[in-house]
Amino acid sequence: MEQGFHFIRPLWLLLLPVGPLLLWWWGRRNDPLQRWKGMIAPHLLAHLVVGDSERWRPRPIHLVCAVLVLGSIACAGPTWELESPPFAEDRAPLVVAMDLSAAMNAMDVSPTRLERAKQKVRDLMALRVGGRTGLIVYTSSAHMVLPPTDDAALMEMFLAALSTDLLPAGKGLNAGSALTLADKLLNAESDPGTIVFFTSGFDDAQIPAFVSHRQHSRQQVLMLAVGTTEGGPLRGANGQIQTGSDGAPVNAKLDDAALQRLSTQAHIPLASVTSGNEDMQWVQREAVHHLQIVKDNSSVHWKEYGYFLCYPLVLIALFWFRRGWMVRWVFVLGFAGLAMHPTSAMAADWQVADWFFTPDQQGRWYYEHRDFEKAAQRFQDPTWKGWALYQHGRWDDARKIFETLPGADAKFMTGNSYAHQFEYEEAKEAYDEALRMRHPFPEAEANLRLMVTLMKQRESVPAEDQDDESRPDQVKQDKEGAKGKGQMQVMGKRPTQLPADVWMRNLSVSPADFLRTKFSVEDGQPAPAPASSAGGTPP
Repeated sequence: MEQGFHFIRPLWLLLLPVGPLLLWWWGRRNDPLQRWKGMIAPHLLAHLVVGDSERWRPRPIHLVCAVLVLGSIACAGPTWELESPPFAEDRAPLVVAMDLSAAMNAMDVSPTRLERAKQKVRDLMALRVGGRTGLIVYTSSAHMVLPPTDDAALMEMFLAALSTDLLPAGKGLNAGSALTLADKLLNAESDPGTIVFFTSGFDDAQIPAFVSHRQHSRQQVLMLAVGTTEGGPLRGANGQIQTGSDGAPVNAKLDDAALQRLSTQAHIPLASVTSGNEDMQWVQREAVHHLQIVKDNSSVHWKEYGYFLCYPLVLIALFWFRRGWMVRWVFVLGFAGLAMHPTSAMAADWQVADWFFTPDQQGRWYYEHRDFEKAAQRFQDPTWKGWALYQHGRWDDARKIFETLPGADAKFMTGNSYAHQFEYEEAKEAYDEALRMRHPFPEAEANLRLMVTLMKQRESVPAEDQDDESRPDQVKQDKEGAKGKGQMQVMGKRPTQLPADVWMRNLSVSPADFLRTKFSVEDGQPAPAPASSAGGTPP
């Protein structure tokens, strides 16, 4: 979906010409030349009519016309940027494709291109708390490092092990094989995902693969260019700067022209890695937007920028207090505004926000700023109010509201509320009712199975241990705004699992040697000897 400038409610623009037409009519009505034109000869009229000798000054009619013009534009809802629905859980899977060619050792980006790209992946993981992120690397061949996971510690361990000598140096960059591998990983996910390439170059022979991917795949591709067009010296494996046959440092430049050709022909968004966090925020926004667009176009929301026109409208309103002005225009505009207002005005308390925003709009603002308590107080819409109470942790109050709402989604959230209160039998009944209303309902089916499992665990655990062992320690709810597209997992007593770093320390090789051996085996080559014993089992 294009994100160009447009209006959310374009029919309001029909009011736009009313302002100029009103000004034209008022000018003709108050023009003395028009009143005497039929009585006095035109060549004498200009000399016989004595006009106003004062210079031009603004009149109430001018401000009325300005209000009509600005108000019509504001009500039309100008926008050019998508926003994520506040109830949408960040479930957008993502796979990072990292270029491990020798050019990534260039030092035009401090400390090197590869180290900067690895740091960006860490920043992305920090932004995507709970989101699943995978990692693959490529040069002339592509290899998976990690499937999509939300384990930041595991990702950090393998990121630190990445270096340009893990893969054999080959001819060209086979980005197409990385694209195929990433697409395979994301196709195994239930939701559409995003593939993010970190690279400093591109082989034009791979462009047809990306064009075909855009036409046939539900996964989107983003390109992040790492480096500068001026380039920088290459750092060798020993940390020294590489030199050519003439003794001069080898300079590696960003292949910006090839990346631009890819972006143009395959319609792939292209951005540069920045020193701040704007690039990773852009990636995260694009991933979430892509998920929302593919899953349900009706859930796409555009940011409302018409509110900014309220500031000039308030400044214009200040002129109504000038002496001698016609105050009756204020009452005309006021009654017109009240007639067009979609909801009744709330004047229970004299807050300035009540003059401009409905209670639901105020609740939405508090919800987006994660002040769920105030959001629950402001919301009048029962669905939104129930969600705010649910997010605030007032599950019993939320349950009472969801029980009054119709539909399978409301029953689903009723079951979630019961689950948070460890009332598994009631939650099971709510999920059963949701399944009777809608089938298939995968999320309700999964939660129903979990409730049955937890009920069995509760029966098998001694009474004195039930409160500690059989209660769920985490609940992830559907946050699609009562659309039933999220998934809740209620986890009870789980088998003990070793952390990823402890598991890796029990191996006899370091993560770098492990990856080097894995890649060699996948390429059909003999496994290399470990580079060092530094990654062995610690004492």
